[in-house]
Amino acid sequence: MKTKNIFLYIFIIFSTFGCEKFLEEDPRAIVAPETFFASESDARQAINGTYAILKNNSIYGQVGLDHFYDNGADIIEPNRAANFVEPIGNYSMNEALADVSVQKMSVSDTWKDLYGIVFNTNIIIDRVENNEGILEGPRTEIVAEARFLRALCYWHITNLWGDAPYYTEVLTLEEVSSLARTDESIIIEGILDDLQFAQSILPSTYPDDQRGRATKWAAAIIEAKIYMKQQEWTVGLGKCLEIIDESPHALLPTYNEVFNPTNEYNPEIIWSLDFARDIEGIFAPAFPGAAFAGNNSWRPSMFNPRLRDEPKNADERSALSDALNARGEAFNGTGLQVASKDFAEKFPLNDLRRELNIVDNYLGFELNFPYMAKFWNLDLESSPRFNHSDNRMVFRLADVYLMAAECENEANGPGNAYQYIEPIRKRAFETEEEWKLEGLSQQGFREAIYDERKWELAGEAHRRYDLIRWGILLDVVTNLEYRFWEPNLNIRPWHVKLPIPLQELEQNPALLESDPTNNGYR
Repeated sequence: MKTKNIFLYIFIIFSTFGCEKFLEEDPRAIVAPETFFASESDARQAINGTYAILKNNSIYGQVGLDHFYDNGADIIEPNRAANFVEPIGNYSMNEALADVSVQKMSVSDTWKDLYGIVFNTNIIIDRVENNEGILEGPRTEIVAEARFLRALCYWHITNLWGDAPYYTEVLTLEEVSSLARTDESIIIEGILDDLQFAQSILPSTYPDDQRGRATKWAAAIIEAKIYMKQQEWTVGLGKCLEIIDESPHALLPTYNEVFNPTNEYNPEIIWSLDFARDIEGIFAPAFPGAAFAGNNSWRPSMFNPRLRDEPKNADERSALSDALNARGEAFNGTGLQVASKDFAEKFPLNDLRRELNIVDNYLGFELNFPYMAKFWNLDLESSPRFNHSDNRMVFRLADVYLMAAECENEANGPGNAYQYIEPIRKRAFETEEEWKLEGLSQQGFREAIYDERKWELAGEAHRRYDLIRWGILLDVVTNLEYRFWEPNLNIRPWHVKLPIPLQELEQNPALLESDPTNNGYR
């Protein structure tokens, strides 16, 4: 869904539709709350506006959730000091720093936007659920989509903060601002209920002009991840096999094909958010004076190299620029997200995935940093700086195969788990001798999963979540050498969660009632 000029207001949601056939429509006038959602079109526009918030820099648009799910682990580091990455990547975070917003990327921005989606989906569900002005079929599907979006946000909220305010009804701002934290287990029960409803109603696929919306399989993979975090291995395995056996998704023959920017809706991708070039596609501007930032879809530019940093021999910079220009390419990104020192050094040399995860030589020029080309788009015509059409991949099927392998091993040992990890490893190595695993103990297979998820899903916003649920984040970070920060010296046990931002605590003291330490940060 390619969204344009989207604005959301409390109790007033209006937007243009995101898909191409809707781009020609004029923006809606402000509609009074009592008459809004008079039709299916009204409700679908509200859903589209809510999707737009997901594309904000604070969530999926720029670094956003990458802060919390990738930085500060063992895959990604910045290539230089960066004030908006440092508090989490270097584990210097505190309540005050949580409020510091750089280009609308902060703990506070993420908190507000996730809860903004919760607020809006509650309104949509309330206005649509029993609305006789909308036919029953579309009405149920719209509610299911809203419940999926609400579940997605509460899942991120529990991952990042644990206990948190939880509500599923329409409340006033005053009522919301006085809510205390709800136990994480209760929120998870609500998330599962929403996901199960969504999976029972949402379609398996969408027409081409509606791609970018979440299908039932996006709900299913989150549900499976929750079961795994709860160590309900048999239930988690069942959900994974449901996706593998019943969904239309399939593994591609090669790893490289998955990340081809000209085939963003390939069968392996379960859900990705659809960005468009030259279209705002975002709830609010990235930051004041951001006209240069195009559609604010910055994530590709975070991984694209910056010419001023390259090549290693600075005297060859003009030659590199000329070589790039001859191909219609440019190193015009920020280069801020690169492979970590440890990741680059340990990535197996015979692994075919290495060429997309560790690029330290390009067009014959030795580079200063190891880049992750799986997220590159250097093409000047289709992906100019800060104005990318590249989608944001959220979930793909390879993840599910590795989840199934882990569930089977944890429930029953490795005997039947090889069948799920082997399809992933077969396409990663040229010979059976290289890809085949055998004779592993349960612990040995567990450690193989630790590594396989690292190599396969690098930079896809899973790593810290995995390390935390495995209970090994502290050990992993403590025992690594980093490029120039010292997260290995700074990390503490409480860093598995984020602090609730100081301004939220000042506005709502009830947030400290159940935990005066604010997740250990005071």
